[in-house]
Amino acid sequence: MRPPSPLPPGRPSHGRARSRRTAVLFSALAALSTLAALCLTGLTGLTSTPSFAKAAAPATFVHPGVFVSRPQLDFMRSKVQAGAQPWKAAYDQMVASRYASLSRTPKPRAIVECGSYSNPNNGCTDEREDAIAAYTDALIWYVTRDSRYAEKAISLMDAWSATIRDHTNSNAPLQTGWAGSSWPRAAEIIRYTYTGWPSANVTRFATMLRNVYLPKVINGSNSNGNWELSMMEAAIGISVFLEDRTSYDKAVAKFRGRVPAYIYITADGALPKAPPGSSIDTRDEIIGYWQGQSTFMDGLTQETCRDFVHTGYGIDAIAHFAETTRIQGQDLYPEISERLRHALGLQSKYELGAAVPSSLCGGSVKRGLGPVTEVGYNALHNRMGIAMTNTQTLTLQQRPAGTNNLFVAWETLTHGDNPN
Repeated sequence: MRPPSPLPPGRPSHGRARSRRTAVLFSALAALSTLAALCLTGLTGLTSTPSFAKAAAPATFVHPGVFVSRPQLDFMRSKVQAGAQPWKAAYDQMVASRYASLSRTPKPRAIVECGSYSNPNNGCTDEREDAIAAYTDALIWYVTRDSRYAEKAISLMDAWSATIRDHTNSNAPLQTGWAGSSWPRAAEIIRYTYTGWPSANVTRFATMLRNVYLPKVINGSNSNGNWELSMMEAAIGISVFLEDRTSYDKAVAKFRGRVPAYIYITADGALPKAPPGSSIDTRDEIIGYWQGQSTFMDGLTQETCRDFVHTGYGIDAIAHFAETTRIQGQDLYPEISERLRHALGLQSKYELGAAVPSSLCGGSVKRGLGPVTEVGYNALHNRMGIAMTNTQTLTLQQRPAGTNNLFVAWETLTHGDNPN
C-alpha cells in the first residue's frame, strides 16, 4: 500500500493533531505489513528471504563470475604453484590434454547441425571442444600468466563469434546448452583478468551469445531433465556475461521449477513433481517419464533408470548453476541441498558397486556417472558441513576429475576442497 500523497504546496496542514494521527496511521500500516510478511513466511514454509526477493538478479554483477570466482581461481593458482595435491595433479592432467595445445586450430561453422546422438554431427564436436579448449586456456593463463594461453583462448572465441549463426536439427537446444556453458566461463576469465582482448571483439562475442545461444536455451525444454538443466546453466552464464537481469531471473525461475521435477525426495509425496509447463500430469505419465520406475526413494532422479551418464549431466548442471548464482550473491544451495545430497549419495552408492535392489530400476542400473561429483560435494560437504559418505568415497576415488568432452571439465582443479 502506498502512503497518502503529500499536500500540494501552500495547502494548510490543520495542525499537530493531524500530524500525530498520520504518524499513528503509518506506524499501524508498517506493523500490519510486517505481520503479513511473517504470516506469509509461515504459510509458505520459508525460513529466509521470500522467493520473489531471492529471484532478483544482482544489482551489480560479479566478474569473473561464471562457475568460478576470482577467490576460487586464486585458491587454485596458489595450490598449483605450491605443488599441493590434488590440485597439481589435476593441473598437470589438464595441461597434458589436447585442449591445452597452443597449436589448436579453431573449426567454426556458420550452422552447427546436431541430430539425436550426434547423428548428423556437423560441427557439434568441434564447437563443444573448442569451447572447452578456450576455458582450458583461460585456466592455464590464470595459473601461469603466460599470455600465449590468453591469446589462444581469444583466438578460439573470436573465430566462433565471427562465424556461427545458428544451431539446427533435433539436438540443437542441448548442443547450444553444452557449448553455451563453456564459452562464458572462458570469456569471463579472459575479459576480467587479461587486457589484450579488443573491445570490438568482446562486443561481437557478446552479440553471438545474445543472438545465437540465449534464444535457444532461455525458454527451456520438456525433454529429459538433463536437457533443461544444461540449458539453464548456459542461460545463467550468458546472463552474467551480458549483465542481462531479465534473462538471469528467467533462468533462476526455470531452474527452481526443474530441480524438484528432476530429483525426488520423500517429502514430495507419493509421486515426483511434474516439470512445470509440461503436459505430464497423471500417475501413468509421470511413471513413464521416470523411465517406468514406480517406486520412489530419496535421491532418485528422472533419468536414474535410463543410465547414470545422463543422470550425471543433470546433477552436475544443477551444481554448476548454483555455483554461478552463489558467486552473484544468491546462494541457492540451501534451497536445493536436500535433493542434491540425496541424488549424489544414491548415484554414488551404486556407482561404487553396491547391489541394486529389485525396487530400483528392476535390480539393474547402467553405471558411468562420470567426473561430476566434485562441485556438489565441495559445496554441500566442505562448505555446508553435510555428511556425504558415498559421495566422498567416489569423489576421492575419481580424483583428479577430468572432462566428459561435453561441458564438464577440470573440476578437481577448480572446486576440489575449495573453501571459496
